[in-house]
Amino acid sequence: MKRFLCIHGHFYQPPRENPWLEEVEIQDSAYPYHDWNQRITAECYSNNTASRILDEEMRITDIVSNYAKISFDMGPTLLQWLQKNSPATYNAIIEADKLSLKWRSGHGAAMAQAYNHMIMPLASERDKKTQILWGIGDFKHRFGRDPEGMWLPETAVDLATLDILASLGISFTVLAPHQAHRIRKKGAREWEDVSGAKIDPKVPYTCNLPSGRKITLFVYDGPISRAVAFEGLLDSGEQFAQRLLGGFSDENGGTQLMHMATDGESYGHHHRFGDMALSYTLDYIESNGLARITNYGEFLEANPPKHEVEIYENTSWSCSHGVERWRSDCGCSSGANPKWQQQWRAPLREALDALSDELASGYEQAALKYLKDPWAARDDYIGVILDRSDENLTGFFHKHARREFNLTQKVSTLKLLELQRHAMLMYTSCGWFFDDISGIETVQVLQYAGRAIQLAKEVLGSKLEPGFTASLKAAQSNVPEYGNGSQIYEQFVKPYALDLRKVAAHYAISSLFEDYSDETHIYCYRVKRQDYRRVQAGKSELVTGRSLITSEITGESGKLSFSVIHLGNHDFNCGVRRFVGNKAYQEMTGEIKSAFESGAFADVVRLLDTHFGTYSYSLKDLFRDEQRMVLETLLKDTMESFEASYRRMYEDNRILMGFLKETGIPIPRSFYTAAEFILNLDLKRQIQAEFDSDTIGDILRDAKHWKVSLNKADLEFSLKNSLDERMQKFSENPSDIETLEEVGKTIETALTLPLRHNFWMVQNLYYSMAKTVYPDFAQRVPKDRDASLWVERFKSLGEKLNFNIESVLSEG
Repeated sequence: MKRFLCIHGHFYQPPRENPWLEEVEIQDSAYPYHDWNQRITAECYSNNTASRILDEEMRITDIVSNYAKISFDMGPTLLQWLQKNSPATYNAIIEADKLSLKWRSGHGAAMAQAYNHMIMPLASERDKKTQILWGIGDFKHRFGRDPEGMWLPETAVDLATLDILASLGISFTVLAPHQAHRIRKKGAREWEDVSGAKIDPKVPYTCNLPSGRKITLFVYDGPISRAVAFEGLLDSGEQFAQRLLGGFSDENGGTQLMHMATDGESYGHHHRFGDMALSYTLDYIESNGLARITNYGEFLEANPPKHEVEIYENTSWSCSHGVERWRSDCGCSSGANPKWQQQWRAPLREALDALSDELASGYEQAALKYLKDPWAARDDYIGVILDRSDENLTGFFHKHARREFNLTQKVSTLKLLELQRHAMLMYTSCGWFFDDISGIETVQVLQYAGRAIQLAKEVLGSKLEPGFTASLKAAQSNVPEYGNGSQIYEQFVKPYALDLRKVAAHYAISSLFEDYSDETHIYCYRVKRQDYRRVQAGKSELVTGRSLITSEITGESGKLSFSVIHLGNHDFNCGVRRFVGNKAYQEMTGEIKSAFESGAFADVVRLLDTHFGTYSYSLKDLFRDEQRMVLETLLKDTMESFEASYRRMYEDNRILMGFLKETGIPIPRSFYTAAEFILNLDLKRQIQAEFDSDTIGDILRDAKHWKVSLNKADLEFSLKNSLDERMQKFSENPSDIETLEEVGKTIETALTLPLRHNFWMVQNLYYSMAKTVYPDFAQRVPKDRDASLWVERFKSLGEKLNFNIESVLSEG
């Protein structure tokens, strides 16, 4: 076989974690999902672990992992999130790489990626090296092997970056065709100019570096990659396959590598069902022997480069102006707001560069007190990020510390290293990629800067914030109400900054709604309760207590005392202070409790001011997810009252409104509002609980009669979760035929709903049972009547779920 095919997916999301909590908080723009990571995982990352192959009648014949057959890189920060929040997806990705090692001559499908998607040509030499080392370290930790290749963020390239890659054992990377300048056959003297993407993408190239090192460059097929990403080629698996096969040259009798590269999110997130177009294409080409499916490592071993290439430095795949998209108003944007300018990019870059320089200088000077080589320690810090256990931390300090540390010195050292972590995170490329400085991606990098500034103040005594925010004033937003970067920082960064006191306030307020154990975790903080007292008087509540709070990132800890009074609704008053001794604590709790029990609530508030001073907190200071939970709890009675009013309005008047409709008299808008609220609510409850087909039918008829708009996003999400739970219950007890029949009826009813059906998890569970459980029941037929009935019902369920039963159950 001389025809080889490699499809590369660059899977990446910007880190979205709150820098102070190390968790992604709720993002309303991702509704109905919790956040964008969760949403894109559901639409893309998970789907590619179990993608459907369909027959001519659009029935499922197989479920396969795309990751095992393609080449891919996945961002380290995204993998970290997946490991914690979607472990099944994470484990499937790791297993796919192991499977590809078996299929592809010992070469895995996965490539490494520079750690947090920093634009490498714009990075300092130190940051270049650390980004690559952290990417390698993360890859080895997860995939259990050394990476052969590394993806450069946005394929942004310069010779210095390539040289560091080569020096650290990376064999190859992938570039866009317009990044190649000229080529020549090895041993030849004359160069051929291939500017304007005229390079042949079907062969690998050696890039000779100034240091004398070499690295292999694969230059992907531009037109086919663009068609996948932007021209709808994934709308049809057949068209995708034919377009890829058309990339081979019939005139070339030698070995050819047809390869393309796009964002991995093309396969499901940007293009719905894109994962299925991919799986169909791979299966069609492989099963028909039309090309050998390969990955870059396998192809490179068998086909070392015969040509050399020189590149255009400071170029990328997503900016026609080089790397200007990440430092100037070059004209590149998302296209969503064509009248907007991006002049804010330059002052943002300048402000961060100035801040980075100050942080680097301060870090080096301070870290020399504790570390033998501050920059070598930073390079090695990825090991701590991946494993913050005491044992691993002790090993890290044994290797890098000048001497044995006490607790205070250990905390200071970790703060210095965290300062540097955030100083790199603030350069994540998405901060400049989109249209305005007020976008969530740019706010995120400003929050990383804010965390670095806070750490610098704590451990260096540096007051960097005034100068930084002054520089941001030149970064004008396109949205008038946001003003400029300095105002955005004030609105979206400073309120999120926290210290141990704010963690204690969160603990105190949320403890009124959550039953914490004596030791608990609040995001990346460990809380050990040392005293806790709760008193209630009518609808008012008082909590006093003290806790030991410890950061699991820096090791900083503190004993804090607190008191909070809840006067009903959203009226919370909370005070927090350092624990200054048992006597003072007892006096404080005694005075506040006495005032509360006497009903002198105004005195309680005054005493909070007296004992806690300026460190006062309210519901606004709760972290976003718990704040949302508390507000939903507080609104429960209000929402029940709304429901009762709307239900009475709808049910008491629908006959009269029907008469008005028959006679052509306009129906009051308030009635339609009530009908929409009640019918959507009743349908959602049916989906989540009873799933009675008759009741659901009645609701749908009423909705159609009154022309009520269904809240499809919310209902579809509820439908998916409800079906997943029912199928999961069946898979855990597969011999229960009653549950099997119930699932079948539920799916049948679900198919009548005018909603988009997401059977992905249900189908996965069915497919797994078809391969593991079904064969046992099938063998007992026809002697076992119960088994015969089970097989009949199971096949019926599979048909409802759109399986080609003959294909899926054939191995059984």
